[in-house]
Amino acid sequence: MIDVQHLNKAFKGKPAVQDVSFSITRGEMVGYLGPNGAGKSTTIKVLTGLLVPDSGVVSVGGLVPWRERRRHVARLGAVFGQRTTLWWDLPVRESLELLRHVYRVPREKFVENLRAFTELLELGPFLNTPARSLSLGQRMRADLAAALLHDPELLFLDEPTVGLDVVAKERIREFVRHINAQRGVTVLLTTHDLGDVERLARRVMIIDTGRLLYDGDLPELQARYGSARELIVDFEEAPATAPLPGLEVLEHSGPRVRYAFSGPAAVPIALVTALAPVRDITVKEPDIEPTIRRIYEGKLLAAHPTSTNPDRSKCLFSQIP
Repeated sequence: MIDVQHLNKAFKGKPAVQDVSFSITRGEMVGYLGPNGAGKSTTIKVLTGLLVPDSGVVSVGGLVPWRERRRHVARLGAVFGQRTTLWWDLPVRESLELLRHVYRVPREKFVENLRAFTELLELGPFLNTPARSLSLGQRMRADLAAALLHDPELLFLDEPTVGLDVVAKERIREFVRHINAQRGVTVLLTTHDLGDVERLARRVMIIDTGRLLYDGDLPELQARYGSARELIVDFEEAPATAPLPGLEVLEHSGPRVRYAFSGPAAVPIALVTALAPVRDITVKEPDIEPTIRRIYEGKLLAAHPTSTNPDRSKCLFSQIP
């Protein structure tokens, strides 16, 4: 679906993207992460055809975005958290009708999609409300519907849940999961809300100072750079505090003991159940936010850039010292 090889782009002599290579297959949902100024927006603008790179090869669905832009944009959708595609003074329904004509969506398909999106995104209460009167959560849901009315093959999401409350965020995440799973829409997600990444994308790419530093599975990133997993055990009664191999006691309060461990959970669970009768066991995975923060602040990937799947990323970071 997307193939990027040795992409370079600079502004006034300052590199924004340097030798970036990756590929995304049809139907994937990928998180594209990095601090502000890392090169995420430049990459997205090249992929949408808004920017022409200085060098490199870019193909999206077999098209070169900036050369075949008309055909290209007809096959993609985009939602940017700080911008809207809706007409400010028109009711949402009329904005969607206008977009139907822009994308030449057949009337039957428009009605079918509008019905489905109205149900999935709960648009009904504000379909006849002007965009200027919508809450942020309502506007984002309407923008998602607008971006997908024409059945695009590819969806770019840039900060789709920024500023939203917990309920609104989860509704949007559920919708994105649905269109990815049920309609096969390829999704490239850029966000600073790492809850979006944890709930939506198994694969992540991390870019910093214009260089792609990681391309692989999120669980592998957690295992390599994250904090330890936790095992929370409620024993029938307070157990003896004998040390167990591979387990560090973080907290011991009566019959409840909180351990830290790494690797698969089967061995630690076997050890604690052999120690004393157990009432309940919970395995707590580390949050991604502290992991990403450690990577950015400690420049961990700059020292040891990696890809867990070499076939995905052909720039093997040879230029990074």
